[in-house]
Amino acid sequence: MSKRVHLEDSDVIFETTSDLEAMSDLAQRWIGLIGEDPQREGLVDTPARVARAWAYLTRGYQQTLEEVVGQAIFTADGSEMVVVKDIEFYSMCEHHMLPFFGRVHIGYIPRKKILGLSKFARIVDMYARRLQLQERLATQIADAIVEVLDPLGVGVVIEGTHLCMMMRGVEKQQSQTVTSAMRGSFRKDQRTRSEFLSLLGE
Repeated sequence: MSKRVHLEDSDVIFETTSDLEAMSDLAQRWIGLIGEDPQREGLVDTPARVARAWAYLTRGYQQTLEEVVGQAIFTADGSEMVVVKDIEFYSMCEHHMLPFFGRVHIGYIPRKKILGLSKFARIVDMYARRLQLQERLATQIADAIVEVLDPLGVGVVIEGTHLCMMMRGVEKQQSQTVTSAMRGSFRKDQRTRSEFLSLLGE
């Protein structure tokens, strides 16, 4: 039976100790392949640190929507728009495995159910802590909220900065990518969508 490995700095896990060791071995090989000496004093412990860091950065693979949301769904009257702005996120792009990061804005119109506010940040983190595309991240967040709450509508806007555009390739330091996913009334009703975007200052 596999035993999950808990790391000291978080609740992130690998399935087994051997998974963590295998990642460390890969990191050591990588260091050698780029022309460095993995036995150099400053690098001796780096492979183990890399393994722990990547376990943390990809911990979303070990989480489920049900676990993240827990018991934080509540019954509520009313159907006024709820907006949670400026949720910070950090992710790794699946094309170059370099970081991208930014802010997520979420709006929804309840249909008898609301979600504890901190859970929106946890949903964002669960999907962000995987190899990602920003476009997919917006879609996954929106679809998760639909699945959990069955709201009248959902809107998700993400503003992201990508190091694969800043550190390599075109090397454009001020570029920003904006993506969105609209569901229900946010997609069908221009007034609802406009209200949401105006609350974001768009």
